[in-house]
Amino acid sequence: MMEPSLNVMGEVLEPCSTAPLTGFFRNGCCDTGPADRGSHTVCAVMTAEFLALSKYLGNDLSTPRPEYGFAGLKPGDRWCLCADRFLQAHDEGAAPQVNLAATHRRALEVVPLQILKEHSTDLP
Repeated sequence: MMEPSLNVMGEVLEPCSTAPLTGFFRNGCCDTGPADRGSHTVCAVMTAEFLALSKYLGNDLSTPRPEYGFAGLKPGDRWCLCADRFLQAHDEGAAPQVNLAATHRRALEVVPLQILKEHSTDLP
């Protein structure tokens, strides 16, 4: 039996989103594995600012792509982002909010915990 995935707080990884269905494995969680070269580990809450930056940088997450079963993201949607894209957005001042309970611990290989906490939706 596989060990459960852990989040950045060292607890069992919570689901990020099933509507829209997210995750590298499209299982609703920001799970990762050897095939996930982009480290889709940060459970982010989309903002208009981040979606505009991502589109500008060449990754259009807001336009529907029905041929891939993708309805397009809108502000408020939760999505498993690549850790390096999150860090880039942070550096550009346009980082989305983060759900720490649903962010995989492997995100810490790219993004320092303090930066994730600065954008957290689930810390007091």
